[in-house]
Amino acid sequence: MNEVLDNRNSAVALSYADKTRAPVVVAKGYGVVAESIMREARENGLYVHSSADLVKLLMQVDLDQQIPPQLYLAVAEVMAWIYGLEGRAGD
Repeated sequence: MNEVLDNRNSAVALSYADKTRAPVVVAKGYGVVAESIMREARENGLYVHSSADLVKLLMQVDLDQQIPPQLYLAVAEVMAWIYGLEGRAGD
């Protein structure tokens, strides 16, 4: 599963392709780069979730790095939200 979190002028994309590891920051940026990340996500059927505080924290994580344990709960809550949306879409 991949997801994008945005804060209007910044965005972070996470990948959880390897279920044996924590999600990984695969893209992040501000301004035009953030808009491009969100546009690509939407065009590829990925969910975009707005969470200003979480984006600020994730922007501090280096690209291709796993999220830190301190963010596991917050990211898990977003992932649960996405799973809920996917479940409703399959009804």
